[in-house]
Amino acid sequence: MRNPKTKKSNARKQRRLSEVEEIELLDAWIESGKPDSGSNPLAFPPPPPSAPVGRLADGGFSPYVGCKLFQQLPISQKTKDGLKRKYTEMSEIQRASLPHTLSGRDVLGAAKTGSGKTLAFIIPVLEKLYRARWGPEDGVGCIIISPTKELAGQLFEEFKFVGKYHSLSAGLLIGGRKDVEAEKERVNFLNILVCTPGRLLQHMNETPNFECSELQILVLDEADRILDAGFRYEVDAIISQLPKHRQTLLFSATQTKSVKDLARLSLKDPEYISVHAESVTATPERLKQIAMEVPLDQKLSMLWSFIKSHLRSKILVFLSTCKQVKFVYETFKKLRPGIPLKCLHGRMKQIVRMAIYSQFCEETSVLFSTDVASRGLDFPAVDWVVQLDCPEDIPAYIHRVGRTARFASEGKSVLFLLPSELEMFRKLQAVEPKIPIQLRKANTQRMQSISGLLSSLLVKFPTLMELAKGAFKTYLRSIKKQKDKEVFDLFKLPIDDFAASLGLPMTPKVRFIQQKTKKNTESEETTDSENNEDGSRPASDEKQHLEGLEEAEDDVLFPKESSVEIEDNPAAVFPLKKPKKKKLKINVLRPIGTRIKYDDEGNIIPPLAALADTQHVDVLVRLDKVKERYEKLKEEMKQRDKEDKVLHRQRLREKRTKEKMKLKRRREEDEEDDDGLDVDETESGVPKKSKLYFHSDDDDANEKREDVRLKTDSVSIAEQEELALKLLNSMHS
Repeated sequence: MRNPKTKKSNARKQRRLSEVEEIELLDAWIESGKPDSGSNPLAFPPPPPSAPVGRLADGGFSPYVGCKLFQQLPISQKTKDGLKRKYTEMSEIQRASLPHTLSGRDVLGAAKTGSGKTLAFIIPVLEKLYRARWGPEDGVGCIIISPTKELAGQLFEEFKFVGKYHSLSAGLLIGGRKDVEAEKERVNFLNILVCTPGRLLQHMNETPNFECSELQILVLDEADRILDAGFRYEVDAIISQLPKHRQTLLFSATQTKSVKDLARLSLKDPEYISVHAESVTATPERLKQIAMEVPLDQKLSMLWSFIKSHLRSKILVFLSTCKQVKFVYETFKKLRPGIPLKCLHGRMKQIVRMAIYSQFCEETSVLFSTDVASRGLDFPAVDWVVQLDCPEDIPAYIHRVGRTARFASEGKSVLFLLPSELEMFRKLQAVEPKIPIQLRKANTQRMQSISGLLSSLLVKFPTLMELAKGAFKTYLRSIKKQKDKEVFDLFKLPIDDFAASLGLPMTPKVRFIQQKTKKNTESEETTDSENNEDGSRPASDEKQHLEGLEEAEDDVLFPKESSVEIEDNPAAVFPLKKPKKKKLKINVLRPIGTRIKYDDEGNIIPPLAALADTQHVDVLVRLDKVKERYEKLKEEMKQRDKEDKVLHRQRLREKRTKEKMKLKRRREEDEEDDDGLDVDETESGVPKKSKLYFHSDDDDANEKREDVRLKTDSVSIAEQEELALKLLNSMHS
């Protein structure tokens, strides 16, 4: 009988030989049917399903460009076995990109959300490393970068599913996990890294002997998000440590063609693939989209009424900030709408986020979330996407509604718009390809107001009071930070009504609103002071307005002289601010005083007569006494000068301390306000706020610095000596 070890050895040897033969076959097959650069595989006629696959009887190979089935592709049997458990027919983005990616070309792929972009890069990654016979000793061969932890986790699970029969090793590197040291020990032996930018850069900087010099393929999922300003530092640092000779794949729903961004990635003649460029709509065709005009103080009541009327639907609700998500989740949970509630935001621990993601995938419920769930995540069977807060731009809207109507399923979405945000609806209608969205009026008759219930909850639960204040402040701050001022105008919002709708007894004070309001009030007062009592312009202003164009050149060349008299022009007014008094300076060139003194007998006493030598008639002044007195005064002045400088430095120090304490308090307030914003959603490593120092070049810092700067004008010792000599000369004269 044969030794069992010998049988296993022979089986492994046979398997290796079969793998080598398969790889040679695949390489020849791919080379024989490689599509031309710039060609669109969707334009090729697909072969019939019953056509032979692989090597043909005449020695050639079956065509794979334009095929519709995964079994017709030149991919390994291990990959086909992993795919056929769930996937049979390819989507459009897969049909268009796989012939190019399997040929080793760089690809920029753009397709609608839910169109199967994940498989479009998982398959070429597995095949490239398999055909290169990549093993644990070869190290990192592929890096897939994702903007969010949830999306990275979803990609990792898909890799495990499709690559089940491959011997390649893969690892998930995301922030929020405590096993960093264990990752550092294993990362050099992993073949595929699915990671977020921050965690990958951390390993590049901290892990000993972390090696990426043999990297074969780099993938950027949601590439437009990764290439924007939020990830600029991380992406540039990562790319600088990767080899330039590699294959690079970029996929997203809204792809970038910026030459500057593509140059950062060192792409080589990339193939631009946009399968839905000719599509009639920019969103999934089976998606029904509605926009409703809802006042700010009725948003929560409308959301509550919507949930109560859709208790059997899986609903995904998008809000702007973390603290809004927390507040709505906690209050609605206590009000008990009759359907399970969940929340997801960037401030939660990674384990909790993944657990909530899995639970929402499995059961019918309502998920309140920030934009952390808007990109790439595949939530099965979502019935409604509700956008309680307006998205920042059109791509954000497309990614949000893309969480429903995925693949061949149907879905619905509703967007709540304030009256001041209706410009967003017009922009959505004007975009090409168009977004078929309809505007409807909210049915307020069926709306159940919950502001009274919220007020009762805030009184009963003090923690909810703090959440309500945080939700109020962070929402206003998120509106203030939006770039599109045509849509988002903070000072058009009914702030007091909004606070009351959250159940707050009083409107919380928000510093940046108070400052803006104060500036507006001052400008209005100044404008009113420049007008007459009836609101009309003063006569001088009307005359200047009529003669403006004729005198424009003269106004520049010559300053105007004020010739308005109060008696002649009753409309003239005094300025509100008092003119600053000019500080008087000692003029060393001023004429010497002519003060005259008399003695008891009425005779004129000459200056400095007390210092004169009465015994010598020819000498009027004793210079030695004058010099002695001068030295004494000079010493006293030096001592006082030292004391004044010490006092001056002490006062400056106190003022600086007060200013720093004031800035610290303001910074803490800003941090409290920003604590609710979802800044940690994407591992972006968003730069911290720039600190304000007294030596800063910033205008605000200079203004503060001017407040604490004391301007002193003093006479130098040389000028004092010159003044004393003039006094002495006047005595001689």
